[in-house]
Amino acid sequence: MTSMISDGVQVSVETFYQPDYSNPLQSEFMFAYRITLENLNTFPVKLHRRHWNIFDSNGSYREVEGEGVVGVQPIIQPGENYQYVSGCNLRTEMGRMEGTYEFENLGSNKMFTVTIPAFEMIVPFKGN
Repeated sequence: MTSMISDGVQVSVETFYQPDYSNPLQSEFMFAYRITLENLNTFPVKLHRRHWNIFDSNGSYREVEGEGVVGVQPIIQPGENYQYVSGCNLRTEMGRMEGTYEFENLGSNKMFTVTIPAFEMIVPFKGN
């Protein structure tokens, strides 16, 4: 698990290779990731946007940006957390993601940026 605290929000990431949704012979590797957002602040926060940088080990790079996460803009009260699962497809057996979330402090209505720590997605090696 990868974890980081940024502006009072802890972002934790777990990744899972999805062999049933992958096709290595066609260079299609699917990964799921579980994100837990914990509000360590003394005020409620609302997640408005996400921005991802996705790197494949073949040197390709793409960005994904949009509102909320999995179609939701959650409000997280102080001391509470929000968890969601999403996925990423790669063309190689390993890659990396990192990014940012744009949050609103619901006490002051000010926007702030939370860093999503870099995390790796790697196909597990098969034992003999």
